[in-house]
Amino acid sequence: MTPIVRLYWSIALLATPASIALLIYFAGDISLAAFSTRPFLFTLTLVLLVWTVLGAYEIFLSESNLRRNYPVLANIRYMLEYIRPEIQQYFIANNTEERPFSRERRNLIYRRSKGANDTLPFGTQQDILAEGYRSLNHSILATSVSKEHARVQVGNSACQQPYLASRLNISGMSFGAISSRAIEAMNKGAKLGDFAQNTGEGGISEYHLKHGGDLVWQIGTGYFGCRNADGRFDGEAFRQRATLDAVKMIELKISQGAKPSHGGVLPGAKVTAEIARIRTVEIGKTVYSPACHPEFSTPLGLMEFIQRLRELSDGKPVGFKFCLGKKTDFMAIVKAMLETGIYPDFISIDGAEGGTGAAPLEFSNRLGTPCMEATYYVNEVLIGAGIREQMQLISSGQTASGFDMLEKLLVGANIVNAARAFMMSVGCVQAQSCNTNHCPTGVATQDPARARAINVEEKALRVKNYQAATIHACFDLIGAMGFDNPDLATAADLYTRYHEGLKNFDQIYQPLIKGQLLSDSIPTAYLHDWQHASAKHF
Repeated sequence: MTPIVRLYWSIALLATPASIALLIYFAGDISLAAFSTRPFLFTLTLVLLVWTVLGAYEIFLSESNLRRNYPVLANIRYMLEYIRPEIQQYFIANNTEERPFSRERRNLIYRRSKGANDTLPFGTQQDILAEGYRSLNHSILATSVSKEHARVQVGNSACQQPYLASRLNISGMSFGAISSRAIEAMNKGAKLGDFAQNTGEGGISEYHLKHGGDLVWQIGTGYFGCRNADGRFDGEAFRQRATLDAVKMIELKISQGAKPSHGGVLPGAKVTAEIARIRTVEIGKTVYSPACHPEFSTPLGLMEFIQRLRELSDGKPVGFKFCLGKKTDFMAIVKAMLETGIYPDFISIDGAEGGTGAAPLEFSNRLGTPCMEATYYVNEVLIGAGIREQMQLISSGQTASGFDMLEKLLVGANIVNAARAFMMSVGCVQAQSCNTNHCPTGVATQDPARARAINVEEKALRVKNYQAATIHACFDLIGAMGFDNPDLATAADLYTRYHEGLKNFDQIYQPLIKGQLLSDSIPTAYLHDWQHASAKHF
């Protein structure tokens, strides 16, 4: 037994007889009068009495091993463990080491949201010689991005209502995952800044419509807002919502980066009358979202369903969102496009580093392809298939700064989405309690007492400010590289440091030329997957 343990048990064993002796001394007179005459002894008696009662309970009845062996004092360990994230965040972590968003990146979001000074004093805190560090090369002949290239038209020849989208928009976050006031603030911010808000798969709520911001309606495997009682797709319910003026695009979610190929459960206790109305489900009944779409099971079926959504929405842009997994699956979708002649208007690529309110640890940590690699691969395969011009690419994965946005544009994206950064613009402090309903800032909660902390008018302005400042920073970088159009910059302009020096993305990965996958000169990096992909099955 160590000296510390011996000291502990000496104190513990003395506590019980001491408390009994003091109780006898007070002769049962535990009152305010006793406190006023002998305050020190009275307080000591209460402390020792509580120690004795709590200690006895924990020795004989506690389920915790530590509390059984070290009653009372073991609770200090659990209290410190409870506040460990805050201690780490506020007192220990430096400006660049926290995950998923470092203090430096969070502060940048906060400053830009408030319209405050966002410049950096005294030089970079990044280790620019570290392996994996990404950077750009500037041009002596700097320029600026022209306004005509600041937005992107989404919609191919089959689309009757194309949408002119901003280069940076709000990624999918459902009402239910974030609060009604957070939804409102983002929607009003999107309206003020003329960009779009993705609804998430939880359906279109009144909070998404209240301020008139442009919407991308996301439809997941649960078909919330457009489902029958058995959970299958309801075309008429879809048409009613898809034709709303606020809905500019339709996004079919195949998978998401934080938990790809994983379904979801909405417990019946959370299905309030409001949630039930928005999601078109039964009040108080547990709702299951399957891992796969029940309306199709093949790449050809996916293309046919996309065409059906396009017709039901009166020709609005329709695309799908996915996290890249098996390469053959995406190549199979590309072959289905070629075989049917049906092309989505856009593809949203979610990186494995994406976030969610709650996900199994193994799924978040070990499944899916990181955003940069996935965006590069999808872009190259579409080029290789000769159909890249048919659709726009939207890329999403830990975007906080103008550089985060730019690097996705460089590897093939036309548009970038961000979710957690916009949460921070309305007050999120990365407390990482999204799955507890106890979000301290009222952003990721359904507790109205907590959500009331969000001032919609104030936070909407911050949403607008953050989006505008981030695009401005991104375009400044593009101009510094000598380009007046983001589409002119390519993956060859983005460098990653390795121990032997810098390599651009085209040197790290294998680029394709237009139509190369349809020729006899398919590079080895793509050949096996292309040969084994089939439009008839995943």
